[in-house]
Amino acid sequence: IAATQPRTDWHLKENGREHHTSKFSSEELIVRRGQAFTITFNGTERPEQNLIFIAETGPKPSKATKTLATFDISSTVSKEGWSAVLQSSSSSSVSISISSPHNAVIGRYRLSVQSGSSSPQSLGTFVLLFNPWSSGDDVFMPNTAECEEYVLEEFGIIFAGNKNHISSFGWNFGQFQGDILNICLSIMDRSLYYRQDPITDVSHRHDPRYLGRVLSAMVNANDDQGVVLGNWSGKYEGGKNPSSWTGSGEILQSWKKSGYKPVKYGQCWVFAAVLTTVLRCLGIPTRTITNFSSAHDADGNLRVDEFYDADGNHLERGADSVWNFHVWNESWFTRNDLGPSYSGWQVLDATPQEESGGIYQCGPASRHAIKEGEVDLDYDGPFVFAEVNADCMYWNYDSATGKKTLIFSKSTEIGASISTKAVGRDNRVDVTRDYKYEEGSAKEREIFKKARKKLGLEDKFDPTAPKQEEVVQKPDISGKFKVAGSLEVGKDVNLLLVLENLQSDAKTVNVNMTAWSTLYTRRRVNQIWKDSISVTLAPKEEKQFPIKIKYPEYQQQLTTDKTIQVTALCHVEDGIQVLVKRNITLDNPAIDIQVLGEAKVNKELLVEVTFTNPIDAEVKDCVLQVEGSDLLQGILELRIPPLKASEKSSTKFKLIPSEAGPKHLLVNFSCDKFADIKTFKMVNVIN
Repeated sequence: IAATQPRTDWHLKENGREHHTSKFSSEELIVRRGQAFTITFNGTERPEQNLIFIAETGPKPSKATKTLATFDISSTVSKEGWSAVLQSSSSSSVSISISSPHNAVIGRYRLSVQSGSSSPQSLGTFVLLFNPWSSGDDVFMPNTAECEEYVLEEFGIIFAGNKNHISSFGWNFGQFQGDILNICLSIMDRSLYYRQDPITDVSHRHDPRYLGRVLSAMVNANDDQGVVLGNWSGKYEGGKNPSSWTGSGEILQSWKKSGYKPVKYGQCWVFAAVLTTVLRCLGIPTRTITNFSSAHDADGNLRVDEFYDADGNHLERGADSVWNFHVWNESWFTRNDLGPSYSGWQVLDATPQEESGGIYQCGPASRHAIKEGEVDLDYDGPFVFAEVNADCMYWNYDSATGKKTLIFSKSTEIGASISTKAVGRDNRVDVTRDYKYEEGSAKEREIFKKARKKLGLEDKFDPTAPKQEEVVQKPDISGKFKVAGSLEVGKDVNLLLVLENLQSDAKTVNVNMTAWSTLYTRRRVNQIWKDSISVTLAPKEEKQFPIKIKYPEYQQQLTTDKTIQVTALCHVEDGIQVLVKRNITLDNPAIDIQVLGEAKVNKELLVEVTFTNPIDAEVKDCVLQVEGSDLLQGILELRIPPLKASEKSSTKFKLIPSEAGPKHLLVNFSCDKFADIKTFKMVNVIN
């Protein structure tokens, strides 16, 4: 018998159930480390005697790098290494329970068995993943509802818009679909770290801290031909507009199909969503986080400088910027390198913003360390701290003389309404308090000073703490923009500029106003409107000035981010300038999904999507994109005939759900006048 190849029964169903891997649709065994799995094989004579098992992974397996394990049958599970315990045996087959250590390297293993002095025989391959359900694992998450959400849930909600007006859209992470696991394994094998030293790289794959950092580099295309190519130009020829994606599957599949060429194009939420898919797939609990008014501090001084000309136009000077929102990740694991209080949620960011260690990667930064201002701890603390805490400086810049004058500074602007999806529900949860102490509190300023000190900035100019001899002149007036009415694409934008005289004598003010279409990063794209007014304010008087930006004025200029920045630079006679600004995000019109009938596994289900054209002009080039894990394979694309003014369209299509449970259907509608109108619907599928 010994000469024949053993036949292996991997007990896919039972092992999958025990290891929380049954959602993978694979013929290969997929299990989690630190937990026993059972296999049965035949073809060995006198099976229970001197069987030796060999488990190996990577290009050059060795015991020294923990990528090779040999173990025989023992009566108990080993605390340290791999072990095999006999379950049952007959004259022709043997059942063995195999356990891997809690800190085993993850990846694809080759398993073979050797009987006596004969040469080893292959039993086949299996994939080993992280195990958040096991208390010995670095990614152990004691709350099982959180494991369900952050490892097993294939649907997510990403928050966007701006801090005055938070919006959200669904995303299909799809980590258990088709070939995604194999693609995730190949991402690891294409990293710079692997290419430079494959043996060392594989030996570090037991460590979620190491893999999180490597994968934050691989999800962006910079340096390493990674998965997604970023583009923040507002022009997306030769690729897909970042706001048109609805899930990670299409992106990861395209990357593989093209022979591992970066997929065009992504912006922050795309990088974060793809990283979520990859890390959840490998078993590291992960979620997306949205930070509103997010600072990109390029020079590491915990300060963001913005420059304006005399007309109130925002100037592209200096590398610092403030984004309406920015999306990154948090992953859950212990920080043995820092100590127990720094374990838990760790910030990872795959968006290529600044280099770290010579390549575009960011994190893991302990969220607790960020809150406490411990910016000197690994990795990338200063950058992440600045994203949520930087102070803002607004300057007037005269290009003729090169002179810059400080208009004002603000320490409470950055890092607002930090958001993530709730566990088991579609609500928003605010986690701002987990990143910083209350804005404006003494504790928050104390932490800010501590961070400055650690970075050697304590002697540098601190705008928020003026010394007696350089007290900044107080402004004579205050101003703000108020929104009057709804902010919707296709409708006029109505605002009020509210100016108030703070002094007890009359003031004359010359106001230069501009409105620009921008990207969500506040990068200006097109000027939409400008105007100037001269006003006199009586002592302590408040006046409102209505502003209307008509739809035809902005329609051609609007970016797919649907964002407009309005500024008013107020020149007060004999006083200092006052800058009033507001970033507004317009809402798309609504689109509706109706599920007609009951959703059952393997039965056709009819779905109807309706959209009403809200503008008094025809819309054409209408396309509907539909996707949803376990509801349909891949992406359904439907072309819809043009719609006249106020006309309603109804599109019906069929799905065949493949698995029971709560599933999410995601829809994306685009036409020549509206880009990427998104919605989602939960569909409860029964057996």
